[in-house]
Amino acid sequence: MPLHFKKCTSRELDELVEISRKTFVDSFEKDNDPEDFKNYIEAAFEKSNIAKQLRNPCSYFYFSFKDGQLAGYFKLNIEDAQTDINSEEAIELERIYVLKDFQGQQIGKHMLQEAIKLASQFEKKYMWLGVWEKNTDAIRFYQKNGFIKFDTHPYYIGKDKQTDWLMRVELKKASPVLERLQNG
Repeated sequence: MPLHFKKCTSRELDELVEISRKTFVDSFEKDNDPEDFKNYIEAAFEKSNIAKQLRNPCSYFYFSFKDGQLAGYFKLNIEDAQTDINSEEAIELERIYVLKDFQGQQIGKHMLQEAIKLASQFEKKYMWLGVWEKNTDAIRFYQKNGFIKFDTHPYYIGKDKQTDWLMRVELKKASPVLERLQNG
């Protein structure tokens, strides 16, 4: 499956805001209080907030295109842009989302593969991420691809305190992880 990855720039800000909102809403709206969720979306994916993240030299957004159509995106953070760990040895995969119309086509697997390749180029020892404890499909996906749970942290959607699993994969072991991703 030929996918094309493109690093996002400020020229794609509107498109990035749109896909960020859409994929998050599609993934989590049904599981949250409507008012809390609406307020969270308005703040977290507000245009100036995303623009600030794009300008941060330690954050990297990438679009994923399939057959020329935007299919998803992911975000990597290093150094002080990381949301929790802030380790020089680590890179955070803060977001990885696939649009509904492209789900079930292994695009997430290919995006994860690309994120691990990029992380290895940064010469980091491990990649980590946070995933909602109730998102069991995502947890299984990450476990299948070599990630292990090492901690938890709170994540708030409005007043609703939720729990994210913190998961990591060693990048020195990225070759077997990449091989597993490539071979299915």
